[in-house]
Amino acid sequence: MGIHTIEDTQVAAVFNNYPKHIQKKLLFLRQLTLDTASEIEAIHPLEETLKWGEPSYLTKNGSTIRIGWKKSSPHQYAMYFNCNTKLVDTFKELFGDTFHYEGNRAIVFDENDEIPVDELKQCISSSLTYHIRKHLPMLGM
Repeated sequence: MGIHTIEDTQVAAVFNNYPKHIQKKLLFLRQLTLDTASEIEAIHPLEETLKWGEPSYLTKNGSTIRIGWKKSSPHQYAMYFNCNTKLVDTFKELFGDTFHYEGNRAIVFDENDEIPVDELKQCISSSLTYHIRKHLPMLGM
């Protein structure tokens, strides 16, 4: 896993404004997203930008992923998916209580959670290729 520099200064500023202990966690999710995207041939290019003030990752064939932290839940952070997709419902069916969910829009992590990396990479991959696989049963996962 090589560290990717944040080229967008607005995105970098958002990361820099997170509390330091949460910043590390969110940078890990960012790196996992970038690494997962680099392993998928169908993803060119992956764009890192801000949506709703949070770091977001989008690609032509995929559904946007956002990562973020809210002051109202200071000990949690999350990876957000488009709530108008089957993504989170599919994750719930496949991975059950491996993750904590917020409705049909997010996987929520507690600051002390151990991240199930392999399962989360599958979630990231299915989101970044959503428009290629949305017609497949269980998104082809």
